[in-house]
Amino acid sequence: MRIEFPNAAREDFHWTQAQLRIGSAPDNDLVLAASQAAPQHLRIQQDRRGWVLQVLPSADRIYVNARPVRERALLRAGDVVSVGDCRMLLRADQDPALRPPLSVPEQGRCTVALRAVAGPLSGRVLSLQDSLELGPQGRCALELPQGDVTAMRLFWDGGQLRLEATQPSERHPLRVNGVAVQRVALLPDDQIGVAMHRFVVEAPGMEPEPEIVMAEPLPTHLPEEAAGPTGEVWWLIVTAAVLALGIALVLLIRF
Repeated sequence: MRIEFPNAAREDFHWTQAQLRIGSAPDNDLVLAASQAAPQHLRIQQDRRGWVLQVLPSADRIYVNARPVRERALLRAGDVVSVGDCRMLLRADQDPALRPPLSVPEQGRCTVALRAVAGPLSGRVLSLQDSLELGPQGRCALELPQGDVTAMRLFWDGGQLRLEATQPSERHPLRVNGVAVQRVALLPDDQIGVAMHRFVVEAPGMEPEPEIVMAEPLPTHLPEEAAGPTGEVWWLIVTAAVLALGIALVLLIRF
């Protein structure tokens, strides 16, 4: 993962470990100014769910895509984490334009949608069939700071789902997984961002079919058959019955 500091002169920070510690103390992996962060402010760990952010007890709340986080949050490439006045943009290591595109059959196209996860459109799901345009002339306007204007279009091209900045903004570039793009092929779970807007590509029709696991055949012999020959089993039953009868006779004579 790469961390970019928008509107700051600081160089990008490249992170390859499974855990990243952020704070103002010098023993952190990423050191921020004391005016921005507590000595031990937050930790980002990678597990089976992805990147998990944890706010440490000595720290104030932080913000992910302008939403407050008090304890934990799941992160995606393209999210903006704010600590004090420091803004950190999480970027994927790989440029989306360099990925091999994914082609899908015609019947997979009706399953694609954009789910707005941050910004003024948060909570909305925008379906896509042939194309979807967002901007001044599109299905939904994209509000930007200071009245700036931008527009983007998603469309199918030769079986590939593509994104294009039809009206790019110089101050607020279109990004996929945190990387600025102009035109790129999309994959499922990509996060599209522009200014405070965040959209996740929901595309189950583009996902590979789950592997079918054949059930194990039932055993041809029962477990008790493997315990020994049938005669041994009857011998144990007869022995137990004789012992039970003997104990009953002893108790009867005694009383």
